[in-house]
Amino acid sequence: MFQLLEKTIRILLAFTTFAASSLFFLGVCLLLLPFRTLRIKICLFYGTVMGRTVLYLLKIKPVVKNKQRLQESFPALYVANHTSTLDIFIGGWLAPIGVVGISKKEIVYVPFFGWLYYLSGHLLIDRSNRQAAITSMEKVVKRAKRDNLGIWIWPEGTRSKDGRLQELKKGFAHLALNSRLPIVPIIIHNAHKRWGKQTGFNFVKQPLEVEVLPTVDTSNWQADTLDEHIASVRKIFIDNLREEQKPLLETASESER
Repeated sequence: MFQLLEKTIRILLAFTTFAASSLFFLGVCLLLLPFRTLRIKICLFYGTVMGRTVLYLLKIKPVVKNKQRLQESFPALYVANHTSTLDIFIGGWLAPIGVVGISKKEIVYVPFFGWLYYLSGHLLIDRSNRQAAITSMEKVVKRAKRDNLGIWIWPEGTRSKDGRLQELKKGFAHLALNSRLPIVPIIIHNAHKRWGKQTGFNFVKQPLEVEVLPTVDTSNWQADTLDEHIASVRKIFIDNLREEQKPLLETASESER
């Protein structure tokens, strides 16, 4: 009973804090409408502070391995697995200042966060319209090159239902091919146990761990071997995920060897 009460209070406190601060920064973004890059950077600073604040209020202390690689590789294409509602706050906290995010257009319907995400200048894509999505990504590559920005993306496209890695969409590979930005794979362990797609928020004993892996060079990537490049990046994730988050087919095939 006490744990349920504590959980409720912490969620309400985190939501209230986030909502109030988001409303303030919505006003800031409105004042800075002509200056998109400035809006992105200011809101990334806000995301760094608020992401860590929300995690603290939810009693979550992330353990980050090789965090320095995020800044060492900047500007880069930051690619993370997607298993939890918490990923938004983890990404906001970790993303270096000067990183533009890419998310599905439906996020604008999420109160406060979606509104701020839209006004901040980050990219929204229509996954139901392939050509529109490609055009949007071409625009973000041009902006990234012009303003020396990095890009953060969850290449699975949506949260995993059970925490296991899904297939990677091709969007991140097209971004890499067109921008030649190096890829920084980021693995989030155990977030699905904290706030999964179907489980809701929970207190668990396992630490929420984030692992920043070595950079992947994309300077020699070719369009005709794009599927191979996608497979190689996915293999990096599979090799570094724990068994409970590996795709079931890969887990089964490895156990048979």
